[in-house]
Amino acid sequence: MRVSHWRLDEHDVICSYDSLPGTAHRPTHVIFPPSLVEPARMRSADALRRWALGLRAEGAVLGALCAGVFVLAETGVLDRRPATTHWAFADQFARRFPAVELDATRMVIDDGDIITAAGIMAWVDLGLSLVETLWGPNVMLRTSRFLIADSPRRQQIPYMEIMPSNEHDDDAVLRVQERIQAELDRPLSIEDLARSVSLHPRTLQRRFSKATAMSVTEYLQSARLERVVHDLAVTDHTLERIAQSVGYTDPSTLRKLVRRSTGLTPAEYRRKFRAPSTRIPSDSPTLE
Repeated sequence: MRVSHWRLDEHDVICSYDSLPGTAHRPTHVIFPPSLVEPARMRSADALRRWALGLRAEGAVLGALCAGVFVLAETGVLDRRPATTHWAFADQFARRFPAVELDATRMVIDDGDIITAAGIMAWVDLGLSLVETLWGPNVMLRTSRFLIADSPRRQQIPYMEIMPSNEHDDDAVLRVQERIQAELDRPLSIEDLARSVSLHPRTLQRRFSKATAMSVTEYLQSARLERVVHDLAVTDHTLERIAQSVGYTDPSTLRKLVRRSTGLTPAEYRRKFRAPSTRIPSDSPTLE
């Protein structure tokens, strides 16, 4: 199998093909790679769709990752099929392609003749998944060792941001968000937060949900969890100390919330994402 890089109608496409003496190149795999252009600004290309669908009709496997999954979805081949893309684009993708069975918690979804993957660095996961499909797990493991890369990751959940975006134009909600961030260690009631922006509690709840797609209580918990996982990565603080800093009196409850939100225990999260400059003392209490 050989690999080539083509450009068609301002879109980059990666192809692999079998080439025998006296025969024309026959693509076996076509992969739509990531793009520096955000999905909302990517232009559709009829010529690209026709080209990809023609190759699929000849037996080629179609693949894509990150924003490239949007281009592949434009062909219609993902309708009623499972697929993944970068978690940050999941909501946008679901609105734009409601017929696709999107699961943005997965890193790679190999559905036989179609394979999709998550973000830009999921190139490695997609590539190793293809190696495993084509040549088996032994060759995949040898390849991953040679590349000094882990075996294909299964989940995006540990990489997802816990906090929702604050890109909205409701000034009162923004002020409440800022106060929550500044006072995570304090008990904050809906009534108190609403009073601070001169709104009725029900009005604040309605406007907050519209702006963030979360209730105030859900946002407060997310803000606390975001601070917790940040501190797990960049400090050597115990879970008890981290819990106290965000207003939790029971570390066991926080441990369960971290596991539910990231798919990892606090100790696993620290091992995976710990900043290189963070020194964990050998006698530091366990997070397990």
